[in-house]
Amino acid sequence: MNLHDFRRQYQQGGLRRHDLHIDPMLQFEQWFNELLVSDVPDPTAMVLATVDQNQQANQRIVLLKKADQGGFTFFTNYKSAKSRDIELNNLVSLHFPWHFIERQVIVSGVVEKVSTDESEAYFHSRPQESQWAAWASSQSEPIDTRQQLIDRYAAIQAQYPNDIPLPDFWGGYRVVPKTVEFWQGGEHRLHDRFIYSRETENSTHGWSIQRLAP
Repeated sequence: MNLHDFRRQYQQGGLRRHDLHIDPMLQFEQWFNELLVSDVPDPTAMVLATVDQNQQANQRIVLLKKADQGGFTFFTNYKSAKSRDIELNNLVSLHFPWHFIERQVIVSGVVEKVSTDESEAYFHSRPQESQWAAWASSQSEPIDTRQQLIDRYAAIQAQYPNDIPLPDFWGGYRVVPKTVEFWQGGEHRLHDRFIYSRETENSTHGWSIQRLAP
């Protein structure tokens, strides 16, 4: 297999400054809505990058559950490896790898926990099976066999057959963006990249926009 030969041209269209909203969250909303009509699998999947206590970068896919003026929200186990990283360093990055439509969005920002009320509302909107699974899994901890996990799941089902409470170790995080980059593939590798940077003054709606070389 010669990996040198794997390449394709990006020809779905360019991105110009006059195409952009002045607010990156509005631009994200537009691109996300365009993504949805393309009928791709897992449209809410995003890569979350954190750094651990040894300065080792770690990545995993999480699911976006809300994107608004507050930022980008996802939910997880607060005792997981990602949460331990966040407790040590709340500066993270998100990557939306929409290469199938020749686009990417890259976010850097600060993580904060959402309110318990928001976590509880989302938790109880999930299928009951997912609620039991949140209780059953000590996320990121070693286990000897899959059967241990299955037994734990069955025990939780028996303990909470109907009303399942929100675990005190489970909830949401919101990534408040400091920068948001929009990448559009271009012919001959002349891609279009624009980065929004948050500013406190002298910028429209608190954001400046800069074109970047590909």
